[in-house]
Amino acid sequence: MTIVIFLCSLVAAMAIGVPVAFALIFCGLVLMAWMGLDDPQIVASTMVGGVDQFTLLAVPFFLLAGELMNAGGLSRRIVNFSVTCVGHLRGGLGVVTILAAVIMASLSGSPSADTAALAAILIPMMREAGYDVARSTGLMAAGGIIAPIIPPSIAFIIFGVVANVSITGLFMGGIVPGLLMAISLLIAWYFVSRRETVELLPRRSARERWLAFRSAGWALFMPVIVIGGIRFGVFTPTEAAIAAAAYALFVGLAIYREMSVRRLWIVFRDAAKTTSVVMFLIASAMLSAYLITLANIPVTLHQYIEPFVAYPRLLLTLIMILVLFVGTALDLSASVLILTPVLMPIIKQAGIDPIYFGVLFIMNASIGMITPPVGIVLNVVSSVARVPLGQVIRGISPFLIALVCVLFLLVAFPQLVLVPLAVLR
Repeated sequence: MTIVIFLCSLVAAMAIGVPVAFALIFCGLVLMAWMGLDDPQIVASTMVGGVDQFTLLAVPFFLLAGELMNAGGLSRRIVNFSVTCVGHLRGGLGVVTILAAVIMASLSGSPSADTAALAAILIPMMREAGYDVARSTGLMAAGGIIAPIIPPSIAFIIFGVVANVSITGLFMGGIVPGLLMAISLLIAWYFVSRRETVELLPRRSARERWLAFRSAGWALFMPVIVIGGIRFGVFTPTEAAIAAAAYALFVGLAIYREMSVRRLWIVFRDAAKTTSVVMFLIASAMLSAYLITLANIPVTLHQYIEPFVAYPRLLLTLIMILVLFVGTALDLSASVLILTPVLMPIIKQAGIDPIYFGVLFIMNASIGMITPPVGIVLNVVSSVARVPLGQVIRGISPFLIALVCVLFLLVAFPQLVLVPLAVLR
């Protein structure tokens, strides 16, 4: 009965348009009433205590790093470097999109910011070259969701905090799956672009490529600092976020000199707004997570799925299907914050590696960002590229299929995650 009350209160609040954070608080209050708890301090102390963690400082700093990258010219130089390398190939601008998405994913970890930057720069170029706009925007959205998988990843930080799992382990475990996502998009784009007749960009000379590399060198060095620093124990993920923001600020102000004081104020303001939304959502979810545990919902749920615990791969397949379904209605952060406290006890009981599960879970929830009807990244591409949302949804289908295939490939062959993870740790 407790599970029914939890689900009904959450779905009912969201169905009438209550924002997810407030729906989680409402759900928590309903659970408190059901369990006979009437102390309002439970709400305040749990929400404040939930976000009062040093690790979560990484979230605002990685968000700030993403804003500073876009405003300081780092993103534009990365795209220009990609164009000089592979822009002359057949379907070259699509290859540029994927290559730039991978590089930018290793800088900020924010899918919305990366997608907006890519769409603003590349969609006009693809239009002018004669690419199908729907397919182009679909590829842009699909490339954008590589950001939560390749480190540094804000989604991994949130999952690590909620699930009490090593964030460094999640970062290392996401590298190979992120690259597999990029490869799957390249394969899908190859078949899609064969049907298009477009104007090819001229092949750039070795000198032009060198100049583009030198111009983007400061931006390309940022992942070395962040990922290398975490891998070799120079700093924690939280300290890496601070280093990334400081580095992006230094490059934008002192090297590229595209950052003015007025622009800096706007960047800090936008990062603060995004941070407030994310952190309030985390605080609300911590209240629900605490009450879910107090109400023994994971134990009750375990009784229903106990027959599947003996078959970990089947259990994981069913969970992935569930998360895919939930992802069509919930944002990435909401999916992670709502489902993680419920699923993690089951995952541990089944003997599934928590880091392996975390990588698949975040990948799955990220795919939800490009599935209608919610599809946050779809809406970002639609608004930035000024393309009707219906066209973007039509264009995303081959890339969505490719990403789902990668997801279930990793379910079938866990070694694709676990073996590289053991090497990189």
